[in-house]
Amino acid sequence: MSRMLVALLTLVLTAFAAGAQSIKVVVPFAPGGPVDTMGRVISSDMQTRLKTDMVVENRAGAGGVLATEQVARAAPDGKTLLFASSGSHVISAALRTGLSYDPVKSFTPIGLLGVVPMLIIVDANYPVKTLAELIAKAKAEKLSYASAGPGTTMHIIGEVFNAEAGVKTAHVPYRGVAPALNDLMGGHIQLLSADLPVLEPLVKAGKVRALALFATERSPLLPDLPTAAELGYPNMLMSNWYGMLAPAGLPPALQQQYEAAMLETMASPAIAARLAAGGLRGMTGAKGFGERIARDYAHWGPQLKKLGISEN
Repeated sequence: MSRMLVALLTLVLTAFAAGAQSIKVVVPFAPGGPVDTMGRVISSDMQTRLKTDMVVENRAGAGGVLATEQVARAAPDGKTLLFASSGSHVISAALRTGLSYDPVKSFTPIGLLGVVPMLIIVDANYPVKTLAELIAKAKAEKLSYASAGPGTTMHIIGEVFNAEAGVKTAHVPYRGVAPALNDLMGGHIQLLSADLPVLEPLVKAGKVRALALFATERSPLLPDLPTAAELGYPNMLMSNWYGMLAPAGLPPALQQQYEAAMLETMASPAIAARLAAGGLRGMTGAKGFGERIARDYAHWGPQLKKLGISEN
């Protein structure tokens, strides 16, 4: 066998071995959003600890169902992981019937990156400065709220707001947060709610006005912004979490290895600072994450029915 052929075979086998050992991290949203960004940050650091490549694959569609289903069907060999949000993993499952997977039983939790609260905003020039003023205006006029589509957390918190405030603002769905924000600042809709990392830069830049945080405690990113609970609406709550999962049946040794790598990543100074800057709190390991998923799923199924929100 010639030296050139030997060299070529060696190169091919090396490439195959590297590819075979790489880990695919499926993200159920398009590139550029907060889930995708955090998934890439975590994967980039974890791969150095696991000493293998972690390649992010974006598969958007059906509110996260397509990507979630893909991972649920994957072999539990540690080569396919899911970086999910509560919207894609819990809310989408609670909304739909006949799914081929169970959000709790079909997955092995690895770790919870953290939780971010949502907040409600209006355009900076809109003539209300408090949540009470917005509610009074909504009772006197026909207002509209924007979402990133039916069944998204933006849609659900809009209906939670309506139910708790006793108003009937109209739902206007968009194809994402960006066009919704454009129409809010253009005066075509009056309010919207979204994750803190998405809206905080616009609030600080003075382009929009934040009225309340849908959480049980204030955020250090916007310390002057009151919670809805402080303002008399303790059940006006909505948050989003980001976390990593594997298909059910992942060997315990692999789960422990991945969990340890993720916890080390989240505790490293650079990543911890990045998470804090994004308003994320409450990171935890596999056990705590699994308990959170089960608790959230048990809550949102009945709650969505109560709010009258379905997959249609």
